Amino acid sequence: MNKTIIARTAAEMEEIGADLAPILTDGMVISLIGPLGSGKTTLVKGLARGLLVTDIVVSPSYLLARDYAGRMALHHIDAYRVSTLNELAEVGLDELLPPTAGVTVVEWPSRVEGIVDLSDIIVRIELLDNQARQVQISGN
Repeated sequence: MNKTIIARTAAEMEEIGADLAPILTDGMVISLIGPLGSGKTTLVKGLARGLLVTDIVVSPSYLLARDYAGRMALHHIDAYRVSTLNELAEVGLDELLPPTAGVTVVEWPSRVEGIVDLSDIIVRIELLDNQARQVQISGN
């Protein structure tokens, strides 16, 4: 899968996530790459909706990770404050990486060496001049 989408609103970012949900399977890792405020968590809200999660999805920034139950588990990791896989292991977050039940979404994956390499889907978000976002989705 390789596609590029322009999102002009938060609702369109959520819809991109919801559209990805049907193709997800247990053990998949999705890396979300983009600057602060680019809509990474908004995209996760759409993924959650598509996975039939009924909880309110919020950024895991200060907790490092949040788990949600839906048609399959959704693990949402914010790796901004982590720099190695060992640090993830120290706080038990390595258990959310394959092999695991559910889908793991990682914001700021490039801060942890090896996470992007584990990813089945990579979503790159770029802010455009007109407040829109260019979303590039690649993976198997």
